[in-house]
Amino acid sequence: LFRIERNGVLIDAAELAKQSNDLGQRIVQLEKEAFEIAGQPFNLASPKQLGEIFFDKLGMPVVKKTATGARSTDEEVLEKLAEDYPLPAKLLEHRSLSKLKGTYTDKIALLADRNGRVHTHYAQAVAVTGRLSSNDPNLQNIPVRTPEGRRVREAFIAPQGRVIASADYSQIELRIMAHISGDESLLRAFHDGIDVHKATAAEVFGVPVDQVTSEQRRYAKVIN
Repeated sequence: LFRIERNGVLIDAAELAKQSNDLGQRIVQLEKEAFEIAGQPFNLASPKQLGEIFFDKLGMPVVKKTATGARSTDEEVLEKLAEDYPLPAKLLEHRSLSKLKGTYTDKIALLADRNGRVHTHYAQAVAVTGRLSSNDPNLQNIPVRTPEGRRVREAFIAPQGRVIASADYSQIELRIMAHISGDESLLRAFHDGIDVHKATAAEVFGVPVDQVTSEQRRYAKVIN
């Protein structure tokens, strides 16, 4: 671990700069679209202004209130309102991309040494699960659920003539569980080489394995 920390991981600063630029343009575009829907410019980070536009001007329902009795516009409220209204959906995307830009694409390159390598710290006895945790910066928390988040991972590269290799136990806990429980579906999935999360999703959602969506697989993974 000490060697890994000392060696660091090589990053492609030019790729991160390009991503920052792309994200910046999309963020500005989302701001314009939000202003058009609202019919006026406003501060996207102001709960007071959001409350006035959402509930007074556009007549959206109040989902919940804060401890002080103000109408809440937190993330949970935005997600609920985004099911029926376009403006909260724009704001959620704006927040998500702004966080990605501020936390990752703008910042990671600044943490690199003169050789273009970023050095994280691995903690062996912090996470309750017994896994390693990474901090300063947290390289184990690079987003993966959105296309923009997955792009950030492309900036972590191998030196010329080398490769980054990834090795992982294949569902070790679930294999042990299948063995101990004797569950037919689990055993069949492993025996036939089927993606075990897709197999569970197929059962839970009552669809063929080849028609399982990535979102259904994600739910099944939580269940497993």
